[in-house]
Amino acid sequence: MESPSAQPGTGLMESHLAALEFLLRQMIRDARFDLTVEILKVEPQPGELETPAFVVEFSGRDADLLLEKNGTLLDAIEYVALKAMRLEEDLFGKITFDCDGWRSLRTEELKLTARIAAERVLETGDPFTLNPMTARERRIVHLALRDQPGVRTESRGAGPERQVVIFPASSGQQTSPR
Repeated sequence: MESPSAQPGTGLMESHLAALEFLLRQMIRDARFDLTVEILKVEPQPGELETPAFVVEFSGRDADLLLEKNGTLLDAIEYVALKAMRLEEDLFGKITFDCDGWRSLRTEELKLTARIAAERVLETGDPFTLNPMTARERRIVHLALRDQPGVRTESRGAGPERQVVIFPASSGQQTSPR
């Protein structure tokens, strides 16, 4: 990963990123967090389901606060900052927030959980319901199992209680991201 300013000609996106960095530094200062923030350009990795174009990386003494309760505060800062920026919706998926590499570890954990749950569904023939997740986490599970033969996924519930259910695939049905 490298700093987005090292990439000439990014124009409008570079302007958005500079404004986002300014906003985040102001939020950190006003909240009196001992954190640093850096926005990094991400190079797509072969075989990855989805790779954001940029990662907003936090680090520092207060990093643990962002990661408590499965990154609830990190998710909240991401939501508020991106909404405050009034970015077009198609840019939301291109920017993700992370803290000390936690998001990538969580992604791997979700993929592993999805594979293990799918194996259980294939063995037992019974649906398996995962714990409630954020929309981003549910998408990771759907994408991780989209090419898995013999199972399909579906999101059920509402709001913060929304869950992924893994079912045995019926003939003609495919796993699809939601």
